[in-house]
Order: sequence, then structure tokens, then C-alpha cells
Amino acid sequence: MAWLVYAASKDGGSESIGGRIVEVPDDLDQFEAYDSHSEFTAYVPVGSIAKGEALVTSGAGKTVQCGICHGPDLTGLGPIPGIAGRSPSYIVRQLYDFKHGTRTGPWSPLMAGVVANLSEEDLVSVEAVQMISAEEFWIASLRLQ
Repeated sequence: MAWLVYAASKDGGSESIGGRIVEVPDDLDQFEAYDSHSEFTAYVPVGSIAKGEALVTSGAGKTVQCGICHGPDLTGLGPIPGIAGRSPSYIVRQLYDFKHGTRTGPWSPLMAGVVANLSEEDLVSVEAVQMISAEEFWIASLRLQ
């Protein structure tokens, strides 16, 4: 079942989230108290998880599998950071910055090549999968094989 999330607009109407990721704190009081243990629910565009699974696990002809560098469960491999369970908006921002050359560092050229053929919709779809737990990702990977 697909859920649609709407954001309030300036004129009091509503607007579909479209191609965006919307993160909402599960406990507003905990979040407003700057509690570092605050948990969030992320809403993603309909169909983005299935598209993201294909991109993450096989590259879908556009890129390489994330697990090659980030490990089979995406929790990191050597000096490469883990990406499973990270904040969706954070990861999409990093991927966007790699793609547009504004993120620099020793690994940036490698990641720039990985995201070069991905659209902004692809970046959102990739992150829709990254936000699930490592165990859920592993199960999804087995299901797609």
C-alpha cells in the first residue's frame, strides 16, 4: 500500500512530496530537546525503494554496486564509511555534492565516477534503500538475487 505525504503550503493547501525525502521526528519533544537519540521517520516517493534496491544491489546499468566499496551490509569496509541507516537527507546531499564536484577529499574522485550517471531521482531512490537497517538491506539483497 502506498502512502502519500503532503506538506502544508503557504496558501494553506497541501502539496505532494513529489521526488523529495521528508524526515519527521518520531518524538517532537525529544527532538526539540536536542536529544542525540531522537529517531526519525523518512517518507520517500512511491516506487523509490524498489528502484533504489536495483541501483544499490546491481548498479542497474548506471553505476556500480554500493557494497563493493561500502561492504556487503553497507556498514563500512576498511576506511570506507558505513552508509546503512544514515540520515537520508545527509546521504543525498553528499551524493549530490560528489556529483557536482563540491565535495572534495581523497575519495571524492572515486565517488564522483560512481554517481556520474545518476539523476537526482536516482540519488533519492538510492537513499531510500540506504536508510533501512543493515539486516533489512541484506534480506532485500538476497531477495533480488
